[in-house]
Amino acid sequence: MSQILRIRQLEALMAVTTSGSVTGAATELGVSQPAVSRLLSDLEKSLGFQLFDRSKGRLVPTQEVRYLQPSVERVLELMKQISDVSQDITQRKAGHIRVACLPGFATSHLPNVVAEFLEDRPGVTMTIEPDRPERILEWMIGEQYDFGITDSFNGHPAVESRNIDVRTVCVFPTGHELENLSEITPHDLVNAKIIHTRRDSDFFGRLSKAFQNANVKLNSHIEVRQFTAACELAVKGVGVSVVSELDAIQYAARGLSYRPFRPILSHTLSLVRPILKQPSLVTLEFIEQFRESLVPFKAEEISR
Repeated sequence: MSQILRIRQLEALMAVTTSGSVTGAATELGVSQPAVSRLLSDLEKSLGFQLFDRSKGRLVPTQEVRYLQPSVERVLELMKQISDVSQDITQRKAGHIRVACLPGFATSHLPNVVAEFLEDRPGVTMTIEPDRPERILEWMIGEQYDFGITDSFNGHPAVESRNIDVRTVCVFPTGHELENLSEITPHDLVNAKIIHTRRDSDFFGRLSKAFQNANVKLNSHIEVRQFTAACELAVKGVGVSVVSELDAIQYAARGLSYRPFRPILSHTLSLVRPILKQPSLVTLEFIEQFRESLVPFKAEEISR
């Protein structure tokens, strides 16, 4: 074989094989008859054998072509698949997205965004890996994941980040006396058992400061890592907590009530990705949709 075969030559071969004529093949391919004849002539030279015999006014494939036909059909089908997939990628309807997130997000807000995003993108697949912030940072630095959702990220030269401050609310079991209030302050929680995030967290520091400024003792009852755990405990009547509204809203139908907390505290979410890894178009689109999903929950002001 002296020359590299071209896809258009193989298409001409199959078109003539199917139609039995150069005229039919030209119509099928949308080209002129001389163009089809030239493609076949060049293909014959490349292959080194005759492609067709003439019988009763039709072009009939030679035995060599019949032997070659299954392979040609597979090549053309593969090229069609590549074309379809590339079109899906261009239209952000195919690809794989690897997301690392805080454990609480994997069972609260994130699934809602994922379900909506994948609804009209059947060719997109995802990996969702929940873990602690330290591990998420390691994955971003190592370019193992495309996108990460963590909190209070302090920055790293290998990681691009965008911080979004979301509202927090005071949560308690449905039927609790706090339901009678339109908003809740530390003074309303003087006798309450407080469920809170770990003491070394940035959010606990600001919550503790709010109680100190109000001259109210924070009655620490249970320390948790995730807001979702605080919500689960509050539903069971173990205590009350101040958590992200993103998490609280997921438990509203499960026996959890909540009210705005004053002074306004925000919880800082950090959307991160590897700075040197070029993200796919579909990944960028997902990141943007996730960011937009946070807009209704953004804090109006920040208390530090």
